[in-house]
Amino acid sequence: MTDTVTTPAVRSPSAAAPSLGGPGLFTVLLAAALPLVDFFIVNVALPTIGSELRASEAVLELVVAGYGVAYAVLLVLGGRLGDLFGRRRLFLGGMAAFGLTSLACGLAPDAWSLVAARVLQGAASAAMLPQVLATIQSATTGARRAKAMSLYGATAGLSMVAGQILGGVLVAADLAGTGWRAIFLVNVPVVVLGLVLAARFVPETRSQRPEPVDGPGTVLLAVSLLTLLAPLTEGRAAGWPLWTWLSLAAFPLAAGAFYAVERRADRLGRTPLVPPSLFAVPSLRRGLALMLPFSMGFSGFMFVIAVSLQRGAGLGPVQAGLALAPMAVAFLIASLAGPRLVARFGSRVVTAGSVLQFVGVGLIALAAWRDWPGLGLVGLLPGTAVAGAGQALQLPVTMRIVLSEVPPARAGVGSGVMATTQQSAFALGVATLGTLFLSLVPHLGMRDALVGTLLVQLAAVVLTGLLSLRLPRTVG
Repeated sequence: MTDTVTTPAVRSPSAAAPSLGGPGLFTVLLAAALPLVDFFIVNVALPTIGSELRASEAVLELVVAGYGVAYAVLLVLGGRLGDLFGRRRLFLGGMAAFGLTSLACGLAPDAWSLVAARVLQGAASAAMLPQVLATIQSATTGARRAKAMSLYGATAGLSMVAGQILGGVLVAADLAGTGWRAIFLVNVPVVVLGLVLAARFVPETRSQRPEPVDGPGTVLLAVSLLTLLAPLTEGRAAGWPLWTWLSLAAFPLAAGAFYAVERRADRLGRTPLVPPSLFAVPSLRRGLALMLPFSMGFSGFMFVIAVSLQRGAGLGPVQAGLALAPMAVAFLIASLAGPRLVARFGSRVVTAGSVLQFVGVGLIALAAWRDWPGLGLVGLLPGTAVAGAGQALQLPVTMRIVLSEVPPARAGVGSGVMATTQQSAFALGVATLGTLFLSLVPHLGMRDALVGTLLVQLAAVVLTGLLSLRLPRTVG
């Protein structure tokens, strides 16, 4: 009897609490940056891609949407597979696949080959990214976990802005005559470095009681997201054909079927793909509710500002990208100060961040109204800097809150749910705010369409501020 009790006590800590050191944390954060950079890096490169590959606007939309939809649809499954087969194994496989699909994107001979490679790249990202958050959750504790999550949030925010800046620089630099292809080829050496570091420094973690993949739930979640995201991202460019309306009509039916199947599996004691019981955790539920409008507004803004500066203000890809540099710098500075502010003020830092973001987006709208068509770095600087600081006080803290009470055994599922919410919101933001902006341009002109879209984003910022008041006051 003594042996029976002693053996688990000795084995359990080592199995349940592997350590993620500094080099390992750097490696997973490097991997976390790649999918987010690649979502935004194409924004400023689309005109060049369309010109060289003779791609229509609808096909160019698929270059963005194909990646985003595949990524969003498969994220939760990626988290579950990491729980089941080992997160390090999925991390290495996903990263290798990301490198290969990036190479395929960079070498694509035509537009449809690029679309196919982007879909596969999104699937590779979905295998890799959930393992980052799950590894942090499972291989760190206490203050080290809080610091790691803060760094993850800072990395995520910087990657979104840096992706757009990097895209402009690489397209204009035309490295070795590669033109737009460099935005994908640059991933390959980064992936090689990441694989070498991961093989040495990233520990293996997995759920102590792994469950088999939930087949019906996986299929129904995929159908639900596809019926919503595909028509919204492709509808405007395709002229809103009949299939888009049929797809949107099917979405509530698919989502309802998904919820019913998952709830039944949860009640029977199984582990569904997305356990409804997970949403009983207030920190996760409220954090995800805030992340949805925040991410929609952010991605919509990045798309609209890229189109406005290039097509309306006449800036080249470098100037359009660098116009957002103050946002990246302010985000970095505020991210470094964030942990100390959170330790003192708790989640009210998120509320303060929403106020700053509101002021920043308002200043950007004012600059567009006043300076158009001469809008550029100088005119945008006050607004982008203030907005960047506000975003930095919201995103990292919200991510910490979402996962703060998720059990380590469900770290992969929780990470997948959070990443899916964020990625779906990115796609929805481009679809909704982007469609609004492009629909207004023929009637109001580029300046008024931009200002009107920014005013709609301000309403989303107000919503995030109100939702932040419901977050747990203390941040774990």
